[in-house]
Amino acid sequence: MLPQRSLRLLRGTILIRRTSRSFSSPSETIRTQYSNVDQREVENLSKQSTEWWDPQGPIRGLHAMNALRVPLVRDGLIATGAVEKTLVRKPNVLANLNILEVGCGGGILTEALAKLHPKVVGIDPSEKLIDVAIQHAKGDTSINPQRIQYHVETIEQHTAKNSEQYDAVVASEVLEHVNDKVAFIEQCLGALKPGGSMFITTINKTTASWLGAIVGAEQVFKLVPEGTHDWDKFISPLDLQRILSSYNCNTILVHGMFYQFWSNQWCWTKNTDINYALHAVKMKEQ
Repeated sequence: MLPQRSLRLLRGTILIRRTSRSFSSPSETIRTQYSNVDQREVENLSKQSTEWWDPQGPIRGLHAMNALRVPLVRDGLIATGAVEKTLVRKPNVLANLNILEVGCGGGILTEALAKLHPKVVGIDPSEKLIDVAIQHAKGDTSINPQRIQYHVETIEQHTAKNSEQYDAVVASEVLEHVNDKVAFIEQCLGALKPGGSMFITTINKTTASWLGAIVGAEQVFKLVPEGTHDWDKFISPLDLQRILSSYNCNTILVHGMFYQFWSNQWCWTKNTDINYALHAVKMKEQ
């Protein structure tokens, strides 16, 4: 069972400098102001900034995961009727939609989504990783700079200024790094329009996930740097659904995900013991 805790109130926002091309960066450190951002997690992930876009580097699994993550978002938005029928089979299938990626890191998924032509915003508390994302987007001529924005922000800060602005909010491989999952999900849903979709990929809290995601992936096969994950921060699909339900969200899909590390490929599976994906819809007020 989830521990009972009172929901935290927003504690205001911190001013940030504006830069060109709709990107923003902070004038001072913002991470420690918010309880669901673990500074150690931010620093650990930031250490990988120079190798973020190496498809054969230490986070090659994230690059490979796009083969599942992009269709998850695309097909989920089609299934819920958010996509215009005339665009369903078009390359610009997500045109006219607004998507927020929370904890976007260096922009691996953000860029892939932008190529389907929505307006996509990526936020992350790591200034180093957002800088990596900005520089990589500038170097990709296939991305229209009007369709992609990056900000060094927490979800609390962003939602305070963008309440119910997005057709979809994506938190992929983020929740397992968050301290207060209830507060985090509350703020993600605060940025989501009624009827909009929340997409989450994360790690289950099981013995199998400890063996697979920590012992196997970190210590034995060195697929990711040691210390990337903390088993205590993992969450089961059932507990995640309970949180979402308490905020009037209906979970419509839960899929298991399996990483074939020997070929660097992901596939869908019925087994949710380690990695899984979830799609929920924020219900409209009656």
